[in-house]
Amino acid sequence: MTGDTDDIIALRAALAAAEARAQVAELRASTAETRATDAEARAASAEAQIAHLKHLIARMRQDRFGASSERGRRLLAQLELELEELETTLAEDAPENATDPAVRATAPRSNRGRQPLRADLPRERVVIPAPTHCPCCGGDRLSKLGESVTETLEVIPRQFKVIQTVREKFTCRDCESITQPPAPFHPIARGRAGPWLLSTILCDKFLQHLPLNRQSEAFAREGIDLDTSTLAGWVGACTATLAPLTALIRAHVLAAQRLHADDTTVPVLAKGRTVTGRLWNYVRDDGPFGGVAPSAVWFRYSRDRKGEHPVDHLTGWTGIVQSDAYAGYNTLAKPGRQPAPVVSAGCWAHGRRGLFKIAEKDKAPLAIEAVRRIDAIFEAERAINGTSAEHRLAVRQTNIVPLVEELFDWMRECCRRMSTKNPVTQAMNYFLRRADTFTRFLTDGRICLSNNAAERALRGIALGRKAWLFAGSDRGGERAAAMYSLIVTSRLNNVDPQAWLADVLTRINDIPNPRLHELLPWHWKALHQDHNTIAA
Repeated sequence: MTGDTDDIIALRAALAAAEARAQVAELRASTAETRATDAEARAASAEAQIAHLKHLIARMRQDRFGASSERGRRLLAQLELELEELETTLAEDAPENATDPAVRATAPRSNRGRQPLRADLPRERVVIPAPTHCPCCGGDRLSKLGESVTETLEVIPRQFKVIQTVREKFTCRDCESITQPPAPFHPIARGRAGPWLLSTILCDKFLQHLPLNRQSEAFAREGIDLDTSTLAGWVGACTATLAPLTALIRAHVLAAQRLHADDTTVPVLAKGRTVTGRLWNYVRDDGPFGGVAPSAVWFRYSRDRKGEHPVDHLTGWTGIVQSDAYAGYNTLAKPGRQPAPVVSAGCWAHGRRGLFKIAEKDKAPLAIEAVRRIDAIFEAERAINGTSAEHRLAVRQTNIVPLVEELFDWMRECCRRMSTKNPVTQAMNYFLRRADTFTRFLTDGRICLSNNAAERALRGIALGRKAWLFAGSDRGGERAAAMYSLIVTSRLNNVDPQAWLADVLTRINDIPNPRLHELLPWHWKALHQDHNTIAA
């Protein structure tokens, strides 16, 4: 009897322990499920915010008018930074990355529409060894049913190689003369750098804004000794080699009927101090009025911002100059200029900027209303962007002329009722004092509403100033202008600057002068598209 009682007590203790373990397991499962549910909720909220931010950023990037300037650029940068932080946080807090195994175990498989990796990328096949025996029964009669493939993107550090060009010598046993193939042309004289290395250095300096001393340090970390003076010599030699293409781009730009013009500051190192030079740009962009000529930009450097510089740059040219209200362009429009005065066209984006700042900072009702009216003109203009000059002119006469007339009449009435020292009055007078240049687009379909094409071409230089701090000399400024002419023009034509420069440096010394135009970005792009089509 005592033995039976002991057995019953032991069974009850075991049952109680089992029930306790079951309760603990259930509690743990519930806690893990709660954590997983909370993680899913946080992830869903973050993904919704990410989708919303991507939508806003896409809309702002497509907006070529109001949002591309003033607060819009700052807001776009902030949104992109916020998007980066959200996506990083979402990845860090993902259930599969959790430290708690229970949360990882309950994490659902995520599928956010990941795009497949490019088919033309090289593949390295790594096969995990298959089992030799069945894990269930231990049998060794296994037959392959299929396979699962997971693709992971990896990067291989850039590799350097030395190309040995061998020219064999032969002697004639009859006449004892010695023959040898001629030496090949090198991309730069007295240089032993390949075209891809040179294009990488040029693009890192002028496109990625990486100064040569930092490039030298990066090469040293990879075991290649290239000091800054060597790199500087190569950049100078490339500038000289590519000078004929810079001249061709200048000729193409100055063949346009309408140019966008603008300038930006460039700090230049001088004796014991830094002076402020200027980089000027002249953009040919015929796309807005249906032109088929390729887009291009020509840069020039000057030590100061005197009005004599645009006069010198555009000597012998006549047409329409679209610019801001800088007085230096006024000389170009004076009667008696040869071969003829240029026609000045104002930039509505510059005029809007003053009113926008007041509306944003002071919340002035008149400034807000003025911006709203100007934005209505921009909105009407969007519908005809890219159409022919004749169609643009016809639509403007019907839809946009009334908006402009109402705006100027309203501004005049507002200015009559306000002090001339009122900031809103001064911002409105920016338009009213230049009414002829601001309304000129209503009589010529080739003229755009803004000068944004020139501002976009200068944007990379503004970013570069933060990296390279200053140009080393006036010659450095001139080299920068030449290289920016080449690189920015290639980007305007959707051509990869690095691949284009590498090919140009390979061929430019072998191609005759009458065929140099074949190396220009738009011809180069068309040629390579044809080659790719034939190869396919």
